[in-house]
Amino acid sequence: MNVTRPSSRLALVSGVAVSSVLLLSSAAHAHVTVQPQGAAAKGGYATVNFKVPNERDGASTVKLEVTLPKDHPLASVMPQPVPGWTVAVEKAKLATPLDLHGKKITEAPSKITWTASGSKIGPGQFQQFPVSLGRLPETTDRLVFKALQTYDNKEVVRWIEEPEEGKAEPDSPAPVLELTAAGAGHGAAGAKPADDEDGSRAVASDDEDTDTTARVLGVVGILVGAAGVAFGALAGRRRSASA
Repeated sequence: MNVTRPSSRLALVSGVAVSSVLLLSSAAHAHVTVQPQGAAAKGGYATVNFKVPNERDGASTVKLEVTLPKDHPLASVMPQPVPGWTVAVEKAKLATPLDLHGKKITEAPSKITWTASGSKIGPGQFQQFPVSLGRLPETTDRLVFKALQTYDNKEVVRWIEEPEEGKAEPDSPAPVLELTAAGAGHGAAGAKPADDEDGSRAVASDDEDTDTTARVLGVVGILVGAAGVAFGALAGRRRSASA
């Protein structure tokens, strides 16, 4: 009896380790997000990626619609071509004109739509949609982009709930781009901007979710270590019993 109980505990530890890794991996990639977060400087330009994972086993994503913030309009929105997808940018009149490089802007992009045209986001896959944005506002710490994800079975997932500080993450959170103080960026985001084709100045930013990966790997290491300790204790008891 004493020998079988540690085996049960070892199995439990191993099961918890596997379940925790799967849970964290699912949580890290479950939502439509905008990256990088915390690396876009106020008052500047940034290249961001809308990252779209497929959450369904029996359907593929065929459309992404991103609504741009109306309270902080962006005068320059330039999507990068994505093979197998068509993109359209809609514009809307501004109640208050923007001043960009000495010019009065009376309308601004209001929505970006990517539609599959020979490609889909299949089960277990994700796709990134790069966009150059600017000029980023200086009067807010974040931009909220509400998104609609459409599957080929006609299902539409609405990522439109705005996260609130101090509260639990909503079930369908909208993508949020955190903004830093001007000059507070690091790496590529802190580099000097270069001229775009339209004369605006854009900043390239890292689009890899390295922070999430590091956290997942750290938890894996801890859980594997715990399993090793349990296995060592089991081996020690077996040696004691045989002696």
